[in-house]
Amino acid sequence: MLSSTLLEIDRLIDTLSPQEQLWLLERIAKKVRQRTQVQDKFADAKYMETQLAAMANDPHIQSEIAAINEEFAVTEMDGMENL
Repeated sequence: MLSSTLLEIDRLIDTLSPQEQLWLLERIAKKVRQRTQVQDKFADAKYMETQLAAMANDPHIQSEIAAINEEFAVTEMDGMENL
């Protein structure tokens, strides 16, 4: 069901010149594209968060991180961690 506001906007669009209608159409398209891009960014961030959580819980990745940490343990003892 269309709202009364939307029906009123539709009625007002009919009073605009073709140039004004084209301008309005381009503005609406731009706003929809911008909103879609923002939604895509949030969806991508949510996807990445899910992937990172899965990686953090993966036993193979955990063992690889442990091996890397062990390999660099001697380097960490050089006293430069406060830099």
